[in-house]
Formats: sequence, structure tokens, C-alpha cells
Amino acid sequence: MTTIRLTNSAARTKQDFVPLDPAHVRMYVCGPTVYDRAHMGNARSACVFDTLFRLLRHVHGAGQVTYVRNITDVDDKINARAAETGRPISEIADETTGWYVEDMAALGCLAPTDSPRATAHVPAMIAMTEDLIAKGHAYEAEGHVLFAVNTYDAYGRLSGRTVEDMIAGARVEVAPYKRDPMDFVLWKPAEPGSPGWDSPWGRGRPGWHIECSAMAGTLLGETFDIHGGGGDLMFPHHENEIAQSACAHGGASMARYWLHNEMLQVEGRKMSKSLGNFFTVRDKLDEGVPGEVIRYVLMTAHYRKPTDWTVDKVRGATVSLRRWRELTAGATPAAPDNEVVEALADDLNTARALDALHHLAWAVAEGAAEPGTLLASARMLGLLEAGLGDWAAPVDLSGLERHFSALRERAKETKDFSAVDALKLRLAQAGVEVRMGHQGVSLRPGPDFAPDRLPDLS
Repeated sequence: MTTIRLTNSAARTKQDFVPLDPAHVRMYVCGPTVYDRAHMGNARSACVFDTLFRLLRHVHGAGQVTYVRNITDVDDKINARAAETGRPISEIADETTGWYVEDMAALGCLAPTDSPRATAHVPAMIAMTEDLIAKGHAYEAEGHVLFAVNTYDAYGRLSGRTVEDMIAGARVEVAPYKRDPMDFVLWKPAEPGSPGWDSPWGRGRPGWHIECSAMAGTLLGETFDIHGGGGDLMFPHHENEIAQSACAHGGASMARYWLHNEMLQVEGRKMSKSLGNFFTVRDKLDEGVPGEVIRYVLMTAHYRKPTDWTVDKVRGATVSLRRWRELTAGATPAAPDNEVVEALADDLNTARALDALHHLAWAVAEGAAEPGTLLASARMLGLLEAGLGDWAAPVDLSGLERHFSALRERAKETKDFSAVDALKLRLAQAGVEVRMGHQGVSLRPGPDFAPDRLPDLS
């Protein structure tokens, strides 16, 4: 069996992955807060952990891996969006959840085993909060329930920060009802017009952190194998999850391996609305960038390093994927290539796996490897999936090739190349690469190929 090695943020080192139960591998990943379209940073996390899901299924068996990715559908941002638009909160949450699922599917992400919505697990959150109060780890104050950080000695171990560092580096909510500035909310009063549930502390709603602890505990047990999410969630979200879960479960470790992906940059700069380089997955899809091209770009850097979204990467990914689809047309998936599997097993080294795919594609083109091996290997990274390749469907350019060749031969005789140059320009505007040599004219779709802009010769 392939040995998977993962960088465990909690241990700060790469470790062999040994599941608690090899017959049932369990993974929880923090999903989106559904108030708007998913941005490309959301997509990177989804693609990273989807790739890990695929690897775990390959190694341990498709039916022996449970992957839970939650949906946060109760949040201040959702409430604010409802106030701005005048629409019901539930309607916004339902709509944006649908958008997220649709956009991630367009990137080739498999559906998780379970996608729990926070609002469906509020009773479990209330029960966990009651338990923490009973055990002396939480207290009620002015309709709020807060976790007492000083009752958990290991607080800060995941992020490697002292409490003093965390206070200095975090936007700590100052509130007179807190016993300690670092104490965080488990339950708070519901504002008028916002979602609320009856509880022992009055009508209110859960804090953000308790949601994941309750859902993960309910669906995966007190201790499970892998907990993942973006690096920006390590503190305070994951730190708080660990504290409340350990205290509720008698000190049991919440997850044995913690994985965190780094963020996305755009042309070397942090993606942000203030810099004017912020975009959503849907923005790029609507611009005509295929979903698997987006996924390829997100896979070009190791998940623990920032990845850079650039025009050149999009163009390169487009050319590579179009070629790979040509090479695997009509093929049946075989066993994936060992080099690709080993690259992914080495802490999800997707950059190395893509290099291996390029070498494999060259071997297929030379007749030294089977197309089915390339197809299966690419699908380990969520690429070349069936149903996502319409954008790369073969286009018959033979008629244009013959026409161009005839114009060129005539121009050689007349010394007037104006018609040739005009057609070449129109082909370039359609994203067609024109190659001319001793053997004749060859037309190939380029990275900016747009079939709807091809010249009409009729």
C-alpha cells in the first residue's frame, strides 16, 4: 500500500499518515460561509482537499473514506446581506449554497460525503455548550456564553503563539462581560429580525467556532483523522475548535493531523478588493476560462505555499489540457502512473505531479505509454474528468488549412500576400496558431482559441 505523508501543522513536521481505522478514514474541512459567490481563495482550499480526498480513496478504497465539508449558513455577513437586499436570510443562504456547489463542481470537485449546514445542527451546539459550562470551561454573561481560555492549558499550541502574542496580533472583541480578553463566544443573543433558537440562555444563535466542533463530533466522532482548511483559519478558528472540543471530550484530541493551505496571489500580489484584483470563480467561468483550467492553475504550487494566478499560467494550462484531452480521446482509464501517485502521496505535491503528467503525455505521444494511464493519472488531480471537456472538443480546421494553403500558393506566384496576411490576422483573432513550413500549413487551437470567432468561408 502507498504510504501517504502529510505535513501536520500541529506537529510542524511531515508525518506518515496512519488512520485511526484503516477501514474508515475520516476528514473534516472547513467550508464556506454562504453570503456571496466563492472567490478563488475558497476554490483553492476546495481543490486541495478534493485532491486529498481522491488520494485517500485511491489508497484506502472509495467506500472507506468519509469527507465532511460544512456550510456556515448563519453568520453576521449573511444577516448584513439580507438587510442590504431586503431578502429573507434563508433565501440568500439557499441561493449562495447552490452557487458554491455549482462552482466547485465546475472545477471538477467531487461532492463530499456530507455537507452539513450549521442551522441543522444547532441542538448539538447547544448541548456541547451546556456540557462545557457544566465542566467549568464556559460561563454565561449577559445572555452570552463564553469559553474560558485559561481553563485549557494547551491553548495556542496549534498556532505556536502565546496568549500575549494572540492578544497583540488579533482583533479581540472588547466586551465588559468577558472575564478574559481571549475568551470567545459559544452562544450569543439573536438580534431582532435575525435567525435565533431557544436555549437555556435565551433566544440566540451559536458562535462560529462551536459550529464546526459540534458538526465534526456528530458526524465523525470525538477524534478523527484529518482536519483541513485555509491557513487563515489556524488562529483563532482552529485554535478555538481544538480547545472547546478537547474540553468537551475529556481531553481527547479533536483531529490527529491538521492541514492548512496557503492563500492565492494575483500576478504576484495579494488578492484583495482594495487592490482591484479580486475575482470570484464565477467571474472567470463567465469570462470563458474553463473550470479545469482554473483547477490546473491552482495546482501549480504546493498547497503549503502561496499560488500565483497569472495570465501566462492560464494560457499554459489551456494548451496542456487541450493537448492531454486530444491524447486521451476515446481512452478508458487504466491504473494511474506510479510517479503521479507517489508525488501526491508526498504531502500532496501537485506541482511534481503535474510535471509527471507532462512527461507521461510526451510518452503517450511517442507511443511509449498508454492513453488510459494518462487519463487515470490526470483524474487523480481532478483533471480530464468526463463532462468537463466540452471547451476542448476537437474542431475541424482542415477546411481553413486548405483555404489558407491555396491563398499562400497563389501569393507565391503573384507576390501579393495581402490576402494571406488578412486571413492570418483573422485566425489570430480567433486564437488559432498558424504554422507554416516546408511541409505546408498547419492550424492549431491556441490558448485563446474562440471557435465563435473563426472566419466564415461559406
